[in-house]
Amino acid sequence: MRVAVTGGGGFLGSHLCEALLRRGDSVVCLDNFSTGEPKNIAHLRENPAFEFIHSDVSVAADVPGRIDAVAHLASPASPPDYLRWPLETLAVGSRGTENVLRLALRHRARFVLASTSEVYGDPLVHPQDEEYWGNVNPVGPRSVYDEAKRFAEAVSVAYRRSLGVDVGILRIFNTYGPRMRPHDGRVVSSFITQALSSEPLTIYGDGKQTRSFCFVDDLVRGVVAMLDSSEDGPFNLGNPVERTVIELAELVLKITGSTSEVRYYPLPVDDPVRRRPLINRAQDRLGWYPDVDIEDGLRRTVEWFASRPQDVAVGAAAIRGGQQDGVPFAGPDNSTSLPVAATASQTAGPVH
Repeated sequence: MRVAVTGGGGFLGSHLCEALLRRGDSVVCLDNFSTGEPKNIAHLRENPAFEFIHSDVSVAADVPGRIDAVAHLASPASPPDYLRWPLETLAVGSRGTENVLRLALRHRARFVLASTSEVYGDPLVHPQDEEYWGNVNPVGPRSVYDEAKRFAEAVSVAYRRSLGVDVGILRIFNTYGPRMRPHDGRVVSSFITQALSSEPLTIYGDGKQTRSFCFVDDLVRGVVAMLDSSEDGPFNLGNPVERTVIELAELVLKITGSTSEVRYYPLPVDDPVRRRPLINRAQDRLGWYPDVDIEDGLRRTVEWFASRPQDVAVGAAAIRGGQQDGVPFAGPDNSTSLPVAATASQTAGPVH
């Protein structure tokens, strides 16, 4: 099978490319590295079954030759990224998704959308199943990501119903593992970066808010299973074991052996208080269930971070002092705006 992966240079996308190649598929990776990194796929470049196209899918999504499936992962996914690039986030969720749907339509290819648990917003129903419509603030600071993904789901379903595109939708919950960026602002990467740098761990709110953490290898198995199926979805993909942010902080301190203190900051606007997926549909229809225990997954992630001390040091400086509400972290270059080299016409927003 020849698979096009948008956002293939990002955290999740690069692992997906790797998994597809490992099982014998050919992969075409599309990315513009607005949040992904070339080094994520550097080890794949010499594989004759791997092709890379530097592309902004918000402008166009063109792949020469036949393709059999498309995995659409392109989008900024961490709050600092989509707060830094709000218009680009909306563009990749709307124009970008439709461009990739047209690509699938032209090739009569399977199309899998990597949507997100953020479509549920700050949920009033717990745990969340796929029948829940969500509690999203359409004008809040997080709306650029939440509504971009909700629109992406809507336009994907419209292409399925109106034009017969073979669409499948996945709603991805918190995922962690090697190749996360130390400065991306997600809770796992931030805690590990801070612990390894002897910096205070930053907790927003009282730390009793919950998340469900899925190791990247488990998550990728679910994406591959969806690509291989003819299921419509939406299916939740995530670990159904719920943990508080305080518990996560304690685990990271235990695994790293760090003596970092914990500091508390105000909870950002519209930040979900509880998050846990019901995954019965994915389990029943895809035969998917996460296997990796969080301590094992965190140890593997910590080892990866620890092997890159320079990146961790730069990341620690970028996230130092906590994130003010509605304001993104400065990037490693201290910039909170889009680099000049990546203008609105050039950004596709990789990774999930």
